[in-house]
Amino acid sequence: QVQLVESGGGLVQAGDSLRLSCAASGRTFNVYAMGWFRQAPGKEREFLATITRKTGFANYADSVKGRFLISRDNAENTVFLGMNELKTEDTAVYYCAASLGGAWPPLEYEYWGQGTQVTVSS
Repeated sequence: QVQLVESGGGLVQAGDSLRLSCAASGRTFNVYAMGWFRQAPGKEREFLATITRKTGFANYADSVKGRFLISRDNAENTVFLGMNELKTEDTAVYYCAASLGGAWPPLEYEYWGQGTQVTVSS
């Protein structure tokens, strides 16, 4: 089992920056990659970024390249999502997820956190 807990969300103004954290516990040694997703009201879940646990290779959705940055601290079993130049359309619940498979990019994410709310006001 892998447990994931997101934190760092909140209410910010357009143009601000925010860094989300996802703390992992349990069988973290089995985790191959971590990912960030979001879901806005009335929309489907959207992939944002993924990063391998050991090598740090990252992959981003085209919509957030150059504005969002995924990173990790293996010593703390934590993955981060830095978000810059936030827009009102970034308002969503942000989720982290863990993939146990060895495929790159990951084909499936088996474990999910409960999410953290990010609200961007104008």
